Amino acid sequence: MNYLISKPSDTLLTHLYAEEVIQGDILASKKVILACKRHMKDLDRAGTEGFPWVFDEERAHNPIRFMEKFCKPSQGDFSSLVLQPWQHFIVGSLCGWVHKDTGVRRFREGLVFIGRKNGKTTMISALSNYFLMADKEPGARIYLLSNAKEQARLLFDESKAMVDSSPVLEKRLLNLRDAIKHPKSKSKIEPRASDSKKLDGLNTHLAVFDEIHEFVDYKLINVIKKSRGSRKQPLILYITTAGYQLDGPLVNYYEQGADVLDGVFPDERTFYYLAELDSAEEFDKPETWVKANPSMGLSLNLEILKEDWEKDKRTPEERLDFITKQFNWFSRSSDLSYLDYETIQKNKKVIDINELKGKACTGAYDLSETEDFTSACLEFPLPETGEIFVLSHSWIPRKKVLADNEKIPYTEWAEQGLLTITKHDYVQYELVYDWFIEQAQKYQIDLIKYDRANAFRLNKDLEAYGFKTEKVRQGFETLSPAMKDLKHLFIDGKVISNQNQLLRWYINNVKLVKDRNGNLMPTKQNRYRKIDGFAALLNAHTNVMTDLTTPVSTGNVKVWSIKELMGR
Repeated sequence: MNYLISKPSDTLLTHLYAEEVIQGDILASKKVILACKRHMKDLDRAGTEGFPWVFDEERAHNPIRFMEKFCKPSQGDFSSLVLQPWQHFIVGSLCGWVHKDTGVRRFREGLVFIGRKNGKTTMISALSNYFLMADKEPGARIYLLSNAKEQARLLFDESKAMVDSSPVLEKRLLNLRDAIKHPKSKSKIEPRASDSKKLDGLNTHLAVFDEIHEFVDYKLINVIKKSRGSRKQPLILYITTAGYQLDGPLVNYYEQGADVLDGVFPDERTFYYLAELDSAEEFDKPETWVKANPSMGLSLNLEILKEDWEKDKRTPEERLDFITKQFNWFSRSSDLSYLDYETIQKNKKVIDINELKGKACTGAYDLSETEDFTSACLEFPLPETGEIFVLSHSWIPRKKVLADNEKIPYTEWAEQGLLTITKHDYVQYELVYDWFIEQAQKYQIDLIKYDRANAFRLNKDLEAYGFKTEKVRQGFETLSPAMKDLKHLFIDGKVISNQNQLLRWYINNVKLVKDRNGNLMPTKQNRYRKIDGFAALLNAHTNVMTDLTTPVSTGNVKVWSIKELMGR
């Protein structure tokens, strides 16, 4: 049987969707509009010198026709699958763009970022069946992937159900407990997960990562990427809603997508569809919710969503879940989390660290337990701009890294120079001592602040070398002012760390404890989510905050900083 469909009409829905989004006839997020503009711009330069990609309407339309003709949703009262315009745009783009000479697909990866209950499972399950039997790939291996086995099987079970409900698919495909096979091409679909026992020996033609927001590291992603080398046109697709994991792969891929769509840097081989609300002001404007939920009116009922929002927004935990899953905004898991995603994004400035040589700073350290993270930092006040620069470093015992039961990217951070993996089973305090000595050759360390827990020997040695030290009382009254002042700096975008990913991880892990007077203390969200680097920064900031607010004398006139005037 020939599964290829004859060439469709010139007005393909893939193009039509892009045109209507750009014209404003279809309401969409700013990033979806940019994706559509990218598509139309690429059509104009298709096949030109320096841009070897062309759009093959037949290749784009074939999977759509296959999915609609042979794949029936298993849940709900549907007699057939009818793809929505936004789904035409995604599937058509992924499959229609090819190299003008070789016919190889352009896109090797794709990120589909969309609100909950918009039909992504149905779309991907049907697309997987197409790749299994109609993509003309001998021995194709399709992997449906997630962070846990149960989630990975959701996509897989939907693909199986589609086979059972289609006489054409049922006749040609073999449904097994852990695989769907196409005997004619010797191809198969399998579910896999991060917690699967066996992840080697893969040979990826199509890999679909479901709900990548749950991933905390790149282990499974890297396995899949390395397994596609023998394939001519493999595709890795990440399809997900937003989540609470602000330092995982999804945020990284999302930010890369935003940069590509904004034209910051080119990436011709990755497709992006990022559906979300554009601002918090739209939370109470139901007419805009379609931006994050393009299947509104089909799989989602606006009136029911409005009722749910009115109820959920009164409870902090439910409000955050609604914002994350329905408005598709990255959120923290608690209303007492320290910083949100948007605030962290304001602080991406990078400076030449050599410009700080000889400048005054405050040091601090947090020794924590010797068998876990230890951190130290230097905080530089920059009075001319009201900014601060943070130089942060951490240490972790090799034993902790080898155990590797927390899915933390120690090796990546070590390669970036942010973390030292010690040779011993514990962190020797001499390593922190040597770090401060090394930094003192470059910078003027006026004071070193410390938490007295576990710090006696290190502090005595630092003082013997000539450093001035001062302990920080770990209590609400001492730390709360520093926490609030530091948060204001983050909100103003005035914290520079040269995009230190480990420090960002520490900050993401901070949860607040509040006393009856509104004073704040930091704590970690759980035993795996460490905050040692933030604790060191907070200790330093108890001193630096005064450097940014101290009045200076000009004759008989006292001149105050902007920050001090705002607080008076």
